[in-house]
Amino acid sequence: MDGRIKKLEEVLMPILQEKEMVIDSISYEKEGKYYFLRIVLDRVSGIDLDSIVMATNLINPILDDLDLFEDSYILDVLSKEREQ
Repeated sequence: MDGRIKKLEEVLMPILQEKEMVIDSISYEKEGKYYFLRIVLDRVSGIDLDSIVMATNLINPILDDLDLFEDSYILDVLSKEREQ
């Protein structure tokens, strides 16, 4: 699992940095009967909902291209502030 997360982080980091965002954490875990891929983002000025939507739109096609996870999952992109 760690290798897939590391690969995903390596690919996403430069793309998100262009938008002045950084990856705080990435996790892939099962909750109940669903798998969740959680990507927590941070930015000095904070992240609003529009930024989360933009990041999700950037991340989705990359995930489709990489095809790192065999199981179906729910992508959850969130800001560090919301997680706390």
